[in-house]
Amino acid sequence: MASLIQSQSLFRAAALRFSLATFLPAAFLAPKPLAWALPSIQSLAELFPPFLLAVPKKKTSHSRKAMRSANKGLHDKRSILEKRPDDVVFTFAKRTAMGRAKKGQLKDVPVDEMMHALFKASLEKTQLDPKIIGDICVGTCHPPSPLYVSRAAALAAGIPETVPISTVNRLCSSGLQAVRSIATAIQAGEIPLGVAVGVESMTLNPRPTPEVVDAVNNNSQAHDCTQPMGWTSEMVAQTYNVGRETQDYYALISHTRAEQASKAGIFAQEILPIEVRGQTISVDDTIRPGVTKESLSALKPVFPDWGNAHTTAGNASGVGDGAAIAILTTRRYAEEAGMEILGKWVAATFVGVEPRYMGIAPVAAIPKILTDTGLTKEDVDVFEINEAFASQFAYCVEELGISMDKINPNGGAIALTHPLGMTGLRQIVTGLAELRRQDKQVLCTSMCIGSGMGGASIIVNEAHP
Repeated sequence: MASLIQSQSLFRAAALRFSLATFLPAAFLAPKPLAWALPSIQSLAELFPPFLLAVPKKKTSHSRKAMRSANKGLHDKRSILEKRPDDVVFTFAKRTAMGRAKKGQLKDVPVDEMMHALFKASLEKTQLDPKIIGDICVGTCHPPSPLYVSRAAALAAGIPETVPISTVNRLCSSGLQAVRSIATAIQAGEIPLGVAVGVESMTLNPRPTPEVVDAVNNNSQAHDCTQPMGWTSEMVAQTYNVGRETQDYYALISHTRAEQASKAGIFAQEILPIEVRGQTISVDDTIRPGVTKESLSALKPVFPDWGNAHTTAGNASGVGDGAAIAILTTRRYAEEAGMEILGKWVAATFVGVEPRYMGIAPVAAIPKILTDTGLTKEDVDVFEINEAFASQFAYCVEELGISMDKINPNGGAIALTHPLGMTGLRQIVTGLAELRRQDKQVLCTSMCIGSGMGGASIIVNEAHP
């Protein structure tokens, strides 16, 4: 045993000498009598190369510093409401009027023409010098060659060739993803100001049928994630016992609120009129007046072969066309340039859920964004939760336990329509306008996302009536 301990001690001593030999001269490591005198600190220091003794200055990149500053303090409502120079803020947030697919005012207008008109109208309204735009991000789902047509639309609208552009596709949350991409670039110090767009023509570019090989499709979740959205609606209704009467109840709330808001001119505050082929487009043509409980209950199911067949044209989101836009920058930049600050970007999150029950995703996304930001349901003044189908919307509202007084106060996608790439940004535009009218502060947006995902965001309103 003693010999084993002695061997281990010799091994450790040899290892120590080897590691020290990496940095110390051989003379210093040579064997010495046990009575040798300890060298002074000064003599020890002289044995090390200067670069080993130098204490590096702590260096933080502008990007990391900005990101830490942007994210610090996101732990309660008071912190979120604080105003800091490096906050990412909205200085402009508008949308086009929306059109009913195949029948409405935008049915013949492709996304490049829509964006071209929206870019031009936005530059004219804001008097923004397009040369200062650091980047543009367009959220859209199904147009072919989306980057080419987006870049072309920007150039034709007078945005110089020096301004880059990208496109993103996260299906129903593409507009929110575009905002998040620009906000993140600003937080990182990569650009001073950026533009986010959400656009879709569901008339000209309807959802293509996803195609996957058998080896992929044989996985049950992979199979489910490519199924039609109507199928997922019926799966939610069947599994979570959301009956036809409940679906029609929530649908009627949406239709009624949207009709009242339209008649009161409320949507005019968030719509930016655009000129298309000599025509001014400034009013939604998607809202159906006079919807009643009786008229909803009389509608036939649109998916009779799936589930309990409770989804109808009246309790599902409309299919439509439209676009929305936002300009974001830092608070410091906005104040120095004399720009109006509409609101403050706080955070966004995305989650995954079982693809078969895609529509329940806000039940996962909203608690996560509240936890991430240190907020409670009670801290939020307005929720904009997308109404893809009344089946999933009803389940989410009741599962989350949020009062309908706070949710979609002017109706949602069941009444207004749901142009996929537009919706995530349209919710922000609508929510900020509503908070301004109410003179309240905190907005939470959320949506389910095709294939089995969900998204949510927190925005703070800073504009007053």
